[in-house]
Amino acid sequence: MSLASLLIFLGTYTPAGGESRGIYAIRLDPVTGRLGEPVLAAETPNPTFLAWRPDHAVLYAGGEGPEADGKISGGAVAFTFEAATGRLTPLNGRGTGGSATHLATDATGRMLVTVNYNGGFTASFPLAADGRIGPRATLLAHAGPLGPNPLRQEKPHPHSVTFSPDNRFALVADLGLDRVFVYRVDPANGTLTPNDPAFISTPPGTGPRHTKFSRDGRFFYILNEIDGSISVCAYDAARGAGTPIQHITTLPAGFKVTDPDRAAEIRLHPNGRFVYASNRGHDSIAVFAIQADGTLQLVEITPCGGKHPRNFALSPDGRWLVCANKDSDNVTVFKVDAATGRLTSTGQPVKVPQAVCVLFAP
Repeated sequence: MSLASLLIFLGTYTPAGGESRGIYAIRLDPVTGRLGEPVLAAETPNPTFLAWRPDHAVLYAGGEGPEADGKISGGAVAFTFEAATGRLTPLNGRGTGGSATHLATDATGRMLVTVNYNGGFTASFPLAADGRIGPRATLLAHAGPLGPNPLRQEKPHPHSVTFSPDNRFALVADLGLDRVFVYRVDPANGTLTPNDPAFISTPPGTGPRHTKFSRDGRFFYILNEIDGSISVCAYDAARGAGTPIQHITTLPAGFKVTDPDRAAEIRLHPNGRFVYASNRGHDSIAVFAIQADGTLQLVEITPCGGKHPRNFALSPDGRWLVCANKDSDNVTVFKVDAATGRLTSTGQPVKVPQAVCVLFAP
């Protein structure tokens, strides 16, 4: 393994009797794309999503999953990160009021936002100068007309939070309501308030899950889990509003999947030219080229090298894509063609039980 290897942290599920125990560290050779062996970096229950403070000095983990008595538990935990050693050291944790499905910090590093899929709410927390999580400052329950899918949209299901490029808004995708809620951000107090307009709508039954902005902030990409699609919106930064301009599938023509979990993660290439999306039912990664008007054109759909590709990430230089495949307990690597966006598997998966999140260190 090269001395200049890239450090990656992996979030996992930690079921009782399972092999996984928390957050794992693994290194990627930037020349060959080969992964080293995973090492336990922090023992913590169900760290299913990981996020950095903007200065990369603190890592936050959101926890989700059932306790032994069947009740849903969860919270957010802060760890200091030592770049020289790669070490994670626990700082503190806060209960979020339920299972923390996703979390993110604002651009100033002064507030943390978490979303609760099962509880149907978004919460915010002030962050201390050293990264510690303060007491909850905002709790916003989601409400509105339910989507038409009775199995997946029986109640509100907030699934992710994305901060706008100007840090004025936090956008929360709600799978149950076919809406992306828009909240105004107050970093000084660590609070959120509803925006006007309050949300961006997606087509009925699509189930918005994760979202990303284009590199120039002019477009907003919404990955819809239930129908396996991406909704493209022209974004009005002044108002915090989105206008839909395209709806495109992430699946091959004619493919039908009975698994209710479909699209999972969406990422943009660092060069701003390509969008990637994972399909769990199809076990693949779809690649799209971004056109001049912000719309997407399919480049390819390639096998992910495992089962249930819940999450993936691109290396900071855009040369590699690393995918966490939960149901096959492995992590796979693809070389990225920066000119076309196409993926080529290295064919060297590494076993990581219940891996569900990939986060590159700086």
